[in-house]
Amino acid sequence: MCCVSDVLKRRPTSFPGVNARSSTTKLSKAKAIAFKITLVTALAISASTYFVKRPSNGFPVGTLDDGVDLCPQADELVPEKNGVIWESLQLAYSTEEFKARAIDWLGGAVRIPTETFDDMGEVAEPVWEKFLPLHDYLKDSFPLLHSNLELTKVNTYGLLYVWKGSDSALKPLLLAAHQDVVPVLETTINEWQYPPFSGYFDGESLWGRGSSAIESMLENGFKPTRTIVIASGFDEEPPRHVNIEYWFKGASSLATEMLERFGENGFTMLLDEGSGYSEVYGRVIAVPGIAEKGSLNVRIKVTSPGGHSSLPPPHTSIGMLAELLVQYEKKPFEVHLTRGSPTYKNAQCMAQHAPGISSSLKEHMLRAEHCDGALRAAEQELFKNRAFMSLVGTTQAIDLVDGGMKVNALPEQAWAIVNHRISTESSIVATKARDIELLESLANEFNLSYTAFGDHISNEDAPSYGTLILSTAFGDGLEPAPVTPSGEDAAPFQLLSGTIKAAYNSHRNISGSDAIIPAEGLFLLACTQSTKGSLKFGINILLELSNEQFPRLQTSDISEV
Repeated sequence: MCCVSDVLKRRPTSFPGVNARSSTTKLSKAKAIAFKITLVTALAISASTYFVKRPSNGFPVGTLDDGVDLCPQADELVPEKNGVIWESLQLAYSTEEFKARAIDWLGGAVRIPTETFDDMGEVAEPVWEKFLPLHDYLKDSFPLLHSNLELTKVNTYGLLYVWKGSDSALKPLLLAAHQDVVPVLETTINEWQYPPFSGYFDGESLWGRGSSAIESMLENGFKPTRTIVIASGFDEEPPRHVNIEYWFKGASSLATEMLERFGENGFTMLLDEGSGYSEVYGRVIAVPGIAEKGSLNVRIKVTSPGGHSSLPPPHTSIGMLAELLVQYEKKPFEVHLTRGSPTYKNAQCMAQHAPGISSSLKEHMLRAEHCDGALRAAEQELFKNRAFMSLVGTTQAIDLVDGGMKVNALPEQAWAIVNHRISTESSIVATKARDIELLESLANEFNLSYTAFGDHISNEDAPSYGTLILSTAFGDGLEPAPVTPSGEDAAPFQLLSGTIKAAYNSHRNISGSDAIIPAEGLFLLACTQSTKGSLKFGINILLELSNEQFPRLQTSDISEV
């Protein structure tokens, strides 16, 4: 299955942990393609096999100078039970023949436009048929996959593949993806270095989206012990100002289907699309996302008497709305780094393992666990990076505004929509409460009857000049996703971390646990189509795996999962 990655026209921020799912297009390096293929392979094998631990070599990994371990690292986990298949696959993946094959697979998928737009209507509308050529392409390109895996088409275009394992007592592994991409404005196509749907490979970079490792695993005789489920939706990319019930025709339908087939908490581990890895501050860092922010759109609507503009009042509806919006931007949410949060853990890993981090930040993070002053000092230094600060706290952005009908007519109403991305340490309730309080003084100043989210804030019987109404827009919002446990006692994170290291090392002909450092991360965007649709699959969204299911992962000698 192809997991769609969009193509970036601009470079993403280099600060680790800032993993925005971009809404434009992304350059997929040949090495990154190989890494993703190897990671899928390793994870599929790792889900039910034996392991050999390979300790770190060379670059010290583990503790700071005084022995404090802020960011414990898993050892590289190399399959032993399926070791022969693992080795043969690594040899295959390293050949020019396989690289050319992977590029052909990927380029062919990119050449099939699967853009999604506003208001595409119900799935029965012909506009959705653009996914059929992609489905035909996948069937033709991956014959073994389609002859060995059970495929169910959900709500016409959702793809649910089930690769049955030999042990039905084991809960399945779920891999989530999506088939659609964001639109490209025709007027901007000539600004691209290469056409966006050309699937062009320039020798180093390929413009497009991810590919599959399963076909080559089948060719090498791999048979999973644990069932592997691949769910691919078709509507992650519609703009978020569409009604929330409309967004997820793919994900919600797939979630319903999987809940019926596998039940609540029916998966042992859930992996959605995520970020990659890069060299940051002198170390190669991988950032598995262990949480996603929530989202809330708030509509601010002002009404006041109309009339002719030759006899204007001191403040029109648009003028009062403008003052309210200025209030938003003058008073953003207060942001603080919180102990134990994903961003805090990411900063701890950077402080311990990245040699380019300043000595002062290392010192602050070393003491931050038990000293509030050190925590605030670390926060001050980290927040010099605006992107990291946005990642930590609840944000606000005024994205839509409207008002007025005619140049000489006083506007009887004006409205704007503020988009909030809610911190993992906050909630929809807290975000609403802050917005209500923020605008209350201006509502009084303008003598507006104030209603917020269905409740009367001002005296509803008191005379007023107009109204101020706060309400949710395009749905009721999404709470932040539950945070996946990480650290030494978190079996899923340790399994994924060790697998990342094995995958990274495999096509570089290196070994050991020090070449790449997994550090907890967080997605800037709110819960994705896969996350929203999967909330009943387990307490943890991106990774759901209990220590009870894999008890030996908690021991010092990892031997079997």
